[in-house]
Amino acid sequence: MGDESNTLRVLVATDCHLGYMEKDEIRRFDSFEAFEEICSLAEQNKVDFVLLGGDLFHENKPSRSTLVKTIEILRRYCLNDQPVKFQVVSDQTINFPNRFGQVNYEDPNFNVGLPVFTIHGNHDDPAGVDNLSAIDILSACNLVNYFGKMDLGGSGVGEIAVYPVLVKKGTTFVALYGLGNIRDERLNRMFQTPHAVQWMRPETQDGMSVSDWFNILVLHQNRIKTNPKSAINEHFLPRFLDFIVWGHEHECLIDPQEVPGMGFHITQPGSSVATSLIDGEAKPKHVLLLEIKGNQYRPTKIPLRSVRPFHYAEVVLKDEVDVDPNDQASVLEHLDKIVRNLIKKSSQPTASRPETKLPLIRIKVDYSGFSTINPQRFGQKYVGKVANPQDILIFSKSAKKRQTTGVGNIDDSEKLRPEELNQQTIEALVAENNLKMEILPVDDLDIALHDFVSKDDKMAFYACLQRNLEETRTKLNSEADKFKIEEEDIIVKVGECMQDTGGRSVTAQSNLNSFSDDEDTREMLLGARTTNAGRKASGFTRPSKDATDVAKTGTSRRGRGRGTASMKQTTLNFSQSRSSAAIRSEEVQSSSDEENETNEANEVVESSEPEESPQQTGRKRAAPRGGRGRGRGATAKRGRKADISSIQSMLMSKDDDDDDEDDRPKKPPPRVTRNYGAVRRR
Repeated sequence: MGDESNTLRVLVATDCHLGYMEKDEIRRFDSFEAFEEICSLAEQNKVDFVLLGGDLFHENKPSRSTLVKTIEILRRYCLNDQPVKFQVVSDQTINFPNRFGQVNYEDPNFNVGLPVFTIHGNHDDPAGVDNLSAIDILSACNLVNYFGKMDLGGSGVGEIAVYPVLVKKGTTFVALYGLGNIRDERLNRMFQTPHAVQWMRPETQDGMSVSDWFNILVLHQNRIKTNPKSAINEHFLPRFLDFIVWGHEHECLIDPQEVPGMGFHITQPGSSVATSLIDGEAKPKHVLLLEIKGNQYRPTKIPLRSVRPFHYAEVVLKDEVDVDPNDQASVLEHLDKIVRNLIKKSSQPTASRPETKLPLIRIKVDYSGFSTINPQRFGQKYVGKVANPQDILIFSKSAKKRQTTGVGNIDDSEKLRPEELNQQTIEALVAENNLKMEILPVDDLDIALHDFVSKDDKMAFYACLQRNLEETRTKLNSEADKFKIEEEDIIVKVGECMQDTGGRSVTAQSNLNSFSDDEDTREMLLGARTTNAGRKASGFTRPSKDATDVAKTGTSRRGRGRGTASMKQTTLNFSQSRSSAAIRSEEVQSSSDEENETNEANEVVESSEPEESPQQTGRKRAAPRGGRGRGRGATAKRGRKADISSIQSMLMSKDDDDDDEDDRPKKPPPRVTRNYGAVRRR
């Protein structure tokens, strides 16, 4: 490692969370002091560049105060006349997908002496219509090199291609892969889907092989396997990697650990500021100095001295001898003793902390068998002595107690205790309650909820709804095109059905009458119309069939109904109505040959009508303006005195009236029989 011209020196840090607790009077500058110390260490150790593993900002939309302080720190340490001793030899337009498309130190308008390479985390990930992050602001200011940004598109698993930033310094070649934060459940499915995640390898050139590159991956995902679906397994990663910088986990595990069977090492620098007062954050904070030469590397951990001291302790009250469950004063006295000891321990100056700061104190109390006390009231006596007097104590019950105790036996105060509630996703809540989401996908709702809460995106749910509506419309339109039936096809189908119905009606009508030959029917029809055309002068009102029967028989058929009297004049004659009409026709046969010829001519006109107009099959001929009911009633009164000749002239004027009425708007025909009404409804 003594050859500086071939040794690449990188300072590695993750989870700076700039802007954390910026409204707290005591802790508002903690994150900025730690970040400034990291930049100072990079300058002191003369590193080639700084590598950050995500969550540079704590808020997705950092305040103006946070942005100003961050830009001031980067401008102070990154812009100088120090020479940059490495080269980026990959396609920079792919590595840095912004308007400029190049590494920041190659811009002739800026003197960048300390390049910073960073990915985004889950706190500062891209959002909104333009898919922008707060880091894009720093990238536009040419202060950082933002890489590892993936365009996932809409819903679904999606596909991504990870391109490395190829760095060359002398004989050392480093392929720097970056993978910004993707929701753990989605990335988990992507890793298990073939060809969903593609790792692009460097091309062989100038006598170099792929094995000559030292491959580094920077990612920001869950590593703790509390839920396998909401974390990333190390075995999902490709085996050609040599070194992995794992962000998002705040516990400092800076020493590289080898993954059995995979061949690469993982370092977990942790956060530079304590954001969760848990046991893992109480460990000392460090950053990593990584020196790479060829295919070998040397890690050196550097402690952070500006971090506020944090002490964590756990107490089980039932195991303490000097605590009485029935005496709350003894509980308070015991807890006060523990807090005082921790304050005393943190007040002692050390070599790593020359300046004393108010410490963070957290005591987790297992109060099984005891009553709780008010944490805010307990912390009032430590105002000015600790940095977090309002939440020194956190109460919980043992896991064994919670397992044996039913949900119904837990009091409301415990169920609603916020410090004991973990952040749940919609997917977990749906699975827990056996719900079925039938309209919006669970994954999309989960993302929308995360954006609404963490990123303050007020349009998250609206965008989720609009995206799913658009996908549904597109899917329905594509399916409709496959089964689309043209309007003309529908008309043809209906016409065929009506022709079939008309054919059956004509056949039945011809069976009722004595005409079976179509040509004879047409000839008689034309002859009847010719005869009627010469008799348009007669202006008599056409009587009904019953009127003719009354004139011949001298009796009126009462009780048969209107439909029975005019049944012989319909084109739709079903078997029952036809048979009854045929019986009556036989009963009222007249001995006069002239009357028989007139009746046969009328029947020919009516029975042959469907053949001339197939589209009118199944429809009843329009009733005359006078109405069959009135015609029958009036004729029933005067029919006894009517002679045969007047009845014949009235019958001959029947078709003339029909021809005139065809030009008028047709009124809905009266209901004749039940069968006829059923056909109309169909």
